Amino acid sequence: MKVSLQSKITLYPLSIQKDKKNYIVEEPISGDFFEMPQISVDAIQRLEKGEDLADVEKAIKESYPDEEVDIIEFVEQLVELGLVQAVDGEPINREIERANSRSRAGGFEWIPSWVGRLFFNRMMGKVYLLLLVLNIFIFVLNPELFPHYMDIFLFDSMVMNMLIYLLISLALIIIHEFGHILAIRSYDLPAKLSIGNRLIFIVFETDLTSAWKLDPKKRNILYLAGMSIEQIIVFVSLGLMLVFPDANFVGILSIIVLDIFIKTMYQCCFYMKTDVYYVVENVTGCYNLMESGTEYLRSIFKKQRVSWNEKQKIFQDNLNVIRMYSVFYIVGVFLTLLLATIYFLPQLYYAYTTIFSKIQNPHNSAAFWDAVAFLVQTIFIIGLLIYLMRKRRLDDK
Repeated sequence: MKVSLQSKITLYPLSIQKDKKNYIVEEPISGDFFEMPQISVDAIQRLEKGEDLADVEKAIKESYPDEEVDIIEFVEQLVELGLVQAVDGEPINREIERANSRSRAGGFEWIPSWVGRLFFNRMMGKVYLLLLVLNIFIFVLNPELFPHYMDIFLFDSMVMNMLIYLLISLALIIIHEFGHILAIRSYDLPAKLSIGNRLIFIVFETDLTSAWKLDPKKRNILYLAGMSIEQIIVFVSLGLMLVFPDANFVGILSIIVLDIFIKTMYQCCFYMKTDVYYVVENVTGCYNLMESGTEYLRSIFKKQRVSWNEKQKIFQDNLNVIRMYSVFYIVGVFLTLLLATIYFLPQLYYAYTTIFSKIQNPHNSAAFWDAVAFLVQTIFIIGLLIYLMRKRRLDDK
């Protein structure tokens, strides 16, 4: 359908709230959110009042004389975003898409909001911060408790080691994500849990899209909820290790501490969209920080260097934030390499040298079949990881 200055535009009911720099526009039926500047919001509000496109364009040009205003192009963009219900009385059919969106939006609404508020309120925020400080303090006073790459090798059987580690890691991932779910339910908002990957790690991910309904400060609680719950687990684990240093369960506690420690470090790798990344993005109000930071780094290493004035035009008032993010982006890459060097690569080396020695010297049948089973486990995990990476790539398209 063709849009003209004489067209009558009917928008879906929209919810608009002020954010850090711009506005967050929600289309409640689909649950989609969009960041828009003041000029776009002014145009939308005039359209909602039923003003003619010609009058809207004239008014916006008068209010924003330095901006290029094309109301027809703007309305066409609103149609593409799915915010227009009808043009000249002719409805735009998006029922199938909206049905899918509604099915994606809901989740975990069976958890009462008061349960979420037990774990996430003003007082508990201070408790989580205190636990973080105490955990660091315990590590400083007891360096022997600091995670070591050999902590995951509790048994002679590599299959048992892998199964125990995977089960513990899976349980901790679920607890982490359940922290996000409890936090968002504390505001009586829905969430959805999905499975994906981050680098070589298979992870569960909580969809916090509905958090855009909240004030930016409140959104930070949702992003940090998983890490907050983990501080309780680390504190209890370290406490038990100090009180019962010779207990049989200390090995399990060491794996728990190791797993949370590594995942916490990866949260600081800003070249991935981690929980900490979303906090930084939310605090700065620059909601395409990764994309802008990547483009900024490309501009530095291009053969034809981009001048400072050109960068200011491209990145506008976010330039200083993007420059700082780019530094942390690079630091995150080196942090990943450091973690791989200290933990992941030594674990792989120890595990595979051990199983290959068992395969090459099959004097013990139990050890031989344990090594074979370990290789099968490895192939299965790699296959699952490849599947998830391909699925995510297809979903992004």
